[in-house]
Amino acid sequence: MGILKTKKNKKFNYSPRYYSSEKEGSPYRMEQKFDQFRKTVGSNRGLKNKFKAAWDDLRDRSDKNANRRILIIIAILVLIFLYLIDFDLSIFTQPN
Repeated sequence: MGILKTKKNKKFNYSPRYYSSEKEGSPYRMEQKFDQFRKTVGSNRGLKNKFKAAWDDLRDRSDKNANRRILIIIAILVLIFLYLIDFDLSIFTQPN
């Protein structure tokens, strides 16, 4: 009966014509662009070790200029949002 049996996938033995495995490595390997520079990618087993490696990576490679720029952009966007909803922005100024 064809209803109870599932079809098996066809297997193809494909080899690229202009590919030399000695020169370039595998074309089918999916690798991120910056994996070689990250500590979080690799043999870290367990959730605790992954978080610890990510935290160490964040502390070691923090860019203070980029963090400051992000905070300024967020502050500007919050002020624009408060202006758009007609929030009383006079609380940020000093009274005379």
